[in-house]
Amino acid sequence: MVALEKGLPDCFEPGTKRPDGTGIDPQTTRNVRWTARLGSQTYGNPTVAGGRVFIGTNDFALNDPKYHASQGGVLKCFQEATGRLLWQLIVPRTEIDTQRVRFDNMDLGICSSPTVDGDRVYLVTNRCEVACLDLEGRPQWQFDMISRLPVCPHDAANCSILVHGGLLYVGTSNGVPHGGLKPLLPLAPTMIVLDKKTGRLVAQDDERIGTRLWHGQWSSPCLAHAGGRTLVVYGGGDGVCYAFAPAEPLPRAVTKLKKVWSFDCNPPRYKFAGGKPIDYWSGDIRRRAGNSNDGTFVGPSEIIATPVFYRNRIYVAVGQDPRHGRGRGILHSIDAAKTGDISESGRLWSYDKLDRTLSTASLADGLLYIADFNGALHCLDAQTGACYWVHQTNAETWGSTLVADGKVYLGTKKSFWVLAAGKELKVLHEMHLGAPVWCTPIAANGVLYVASEKYLWAVERAENGTAPRHGP
Repeated sequence: MVALEKGLPDCFEPGTKRPDGTGIDPQTTRNVRWTARLGSQTYGNPTVAGGRVFIGTNDFALNDPKYHASQGGVLKCFQEATGRLLWQLIVPRTEIDTQRVRFDNMDLGICSSPTVDGDRVYLVTNRCEVACLDLEGRPQWQFDMISRLPVCPHDAANCSILVHGGLLYVGTSNGVPHGGLKPLLPLAPTMIVLDKKTGRLVAQDDERIGTRLWHGQWSSPCLAHAGGRTLVVYGGGDGVCYAFAPAEPLPRAVTKLKKVWSFDCNPPRYKFAGGKPIDYWSGDIRRRAGNSNDGTFVGPSEIIATPVFYRNRIYVAVGQDPRHGRGRGILHSIDAAKTGDISESGRLWSYDKLDRTLSTASLADGLLYIADFNGALHCLDAQTGACYWVHQTNAETWGSTLVADGKVYLGTKKSFWVLAAGKELKVLHEMHLGAPVWCTPIAANGVLYVASEKYLWAVERAENGTAPRHGP
């Protein structure tokens, strides 16, 4: 969640919609190279590679009535320079056996941020498929995790794929069925490894996380190099952060991933009270079981954010499904060079003055920035965990911070914020984009990309000399 780009603007004018409903009038924007229409819901971050911008959304904005009804997903590919739509991959909503898996709540579109490796694009679709495309959008292969493993995703399949060597590391999104309290497929794998050329299943974890998961699994793996080892680190639906050794490149049969260490991110006081286990579901405000939704409820949570590796440490926090409301979260700094159960020995520091969070931390210049679900943005010392400042945006926050060009960018349900990076709190601008921002901005080639639910803006300073353009 850090970019090395320079010359990024600290504000922009998103413009107003054209009367005919065809998009945003470019003459009403400022510091905007181009804008592009998305669907009605967008949750994945954009990806820029090879002169193209890729982003997943849903299909509500398409003209075909049958896709309006299906609420499937769309991967859109725009020309980086102009915002012109080059192609789109339409993925209709799945109609798999609803007695086994109910998909009537999986209407969020494609939530996976595409991973581009050379001339291939990898993503997890709204149908819980691992898909491989070329840069022109032509399918190369797909791996259906629901039918092949099988797994039971909850709400969304949204892992962003890690590429390491010739392999893909993918979270399966296995969880409880819609309306259920326990996993339907508790022995299903949590993370799998595929051959990136063919999509062949190479390895999977054998940790039986599904027997312990609380609700769902929405984290993405990251790569770490600590203690002289390469590690694949993943945040589990049981609230435990796991580190695995990379899989063998091309085994003859499916192998098991070797666990190197595990760290339980739910300390005992989050799991037990008065000697008795705290019921996970008592933390769901819809159950009316004791959570007053003021952020003080203490109970167990899963890991939704992507673990972040920096200088032999892993940084990761816990959170829950946003519909569960507020509750106490906790952020940990973990010694990634340890081995075994390091829940105690690997803890460098913990910070519990934040709500549950879906957000991945940003680390830059010795500072850590992380937003919680209630919209509080925290700035901490990455080495010690000491808090320098907290900024209250007072709005639900699902995405993460981006630190770039001395600024901290953050989208919330109500606004898009720009703050100065550093040990002193300084708000530069608050902008209203006309719709919530659920994902995370990115920066590439001197341009900031900001996506709301319905539009994508390519933002740059007007003095760069680029006239406004509107992507059809």
